[in-house]
Amino acid sequence: MEHFLQGCKSALQKKDGNDFHVVLGNEACDLDSMVSAITLAYFLSKTSSSKNLVYIPVLNIPREDFPLRTECSFFLRENRISEDLLTFRDEVDLADLYESGQLSLSLVDHNVLPRSDSYMEDVVTEVIDHHLLERRPSANCRVTVELVGSCTTLVAEKIIQEAPQILDFQLASLLQGTIILDCVNMAPAAGKVTPRDTEYVTILESKFPNLPQRDAAFDSLQNAKFDVSGLSTDQMLRKDLKALTSRDVSLAVSAIYMHIEDFLRRDGLENDLQTFCKRYGYNVIVAMAITFTAEHEPIRQISVYSQQGELRRLVTRTLEKATNPSLDLSLTGQGPCSHVTTYRQGNTGASRKKVLPILKDFLRKIDSSSRPMQAFQDAEDSKGQSGFNEQSSDNHFEVFPADDGDQPDSQDSCAGDESKGRDCWARFGKQLEDGLEDENSFPPTPMNSLVEGCPLDRGLPKLTAEAILERISRITVRDSEGNLTNGSQ
Repeated sequence: MEHFLQGCKSALQKKDGNDFHVVLGNEACDLDSMVSAITLAYFLSKTSSSKNLVYIPVLNIPREDFPLRTECSFFLRENRISEDLLTFRDEVDLADLYESGQLSLSLVDHNVLPRSDSYMEDVVTEVIDHHLLERRPSANCRVTVELVGSCTTLVAEKIIQEAPQILDFQLASLLQGTIILDCVNMAPAAGKVTPRDTEYVTILESKFPNLPQRDAAFDSLQNAKFDVSGLSTDQMLRKDLKALTSRDVSLAVSAIYMHIEDFLRRDGLENDLQTFCKRYGYNVIVAMAITFTAEHEPIRQISVYSQQGELRRLVTRTLEKATNPSLDLSLTGQGPCSHVTTYRQGNTGASRKKVLPILKDFLRKIDSSSRPMQAFQDAEDSKGQSGFNEQSSDNHFEVFPADDGDQPDSQDSCAGDESKGRDCWARFGKQLEDGLEDENSFPPTPMNSLVEGCPLDRGLPKLTAEAILERISRITVRDSEGNLTNGSQ
């Protein structure tokens, strides 16, 4: 595997007249997306007969964001793969390869390109995914979309059925661990696992009996996912962030996986928060901290930060008075940051998914108010009511990433012990209700559909005589005898 990944980077640097087949994961770049891209590209490289086609897995995030995927970093270390060997989206110019006619694509863990990449749809030749099918049928694209628990299951199936000889312990470990994490330790109670997931994990374990035990594999990856000890404040806030924006207010809602007191005591925190808001354009940060007792019961806390005191008071008053649901907030003592208000959250069942609608409604009310944003900055010492209109409106605001839809839960009649499944789900179910549930479930990937806008939003394609001739030369037709010929011949 290491030799393959090193060869990918060398080929990109040299080019040498090669064509490139990129296996592209989705923009979430969770463990399933990463491993699916790496292992499918490896399979294609081992089974291809073409000498001038280079298969390259590309992780669909900038390299600087990879430390946020703590379980991915951990899993690579466990399997003795250096992060330096990976290729990230900001390290390959897909547009240039596309324009030069050197690019073809396989998509894994998503089945249509986001709007910004939609110009490359005509070079997508294969899709392997476990989300709801959104792409239109095409004779030039082979599509495998099955609602299994993990996309990696479908890649494992392909390898085992078509090229079992390439399996070694390292490859089997990558496949097994990812499927186990995605399927919540194969627990039926979690509603993620399907018989197909179980089948291929069992096959891998039968071929390589020394693979880690499922419980150990799952626990280590799950713990790594929530390990934020090595992250900066900026990384910790971005690791699991939902952004709400309206006409005048941009609000970051970050899940924090540590006690809020420990977070607020970080050296230079106030300066870090101010820098974070300035860098990304936020007016307010709502940090929702979640930790767990020894009995796996959640402990929830909320901190609200804003340099604009009146705006901070409006947000905190909104959270205090919320009734659907009530958060049962109680103020904690004044911490070291003067622009932060912190609460204990008595209603521990109110996850971030339930708090987001409260904040969305707050933004609607702000937008329906005649009061401009400047009023918040001018009212630092004002007392009494904030003065915005209580009537909500349908004025525009956005949520990024988009709220994920749900797919039907799967049932697994052949998975392991039911009582173990219930215990596993009791331990981790609450975590999946918070931000990282997006990675452990399989709803449509955020920013994953052409329905967000027309592919022509970027303008009409740029056509030149050379580009038209190049496209004609790539057209494949059948002659009268049924043989494949090239359109330029």
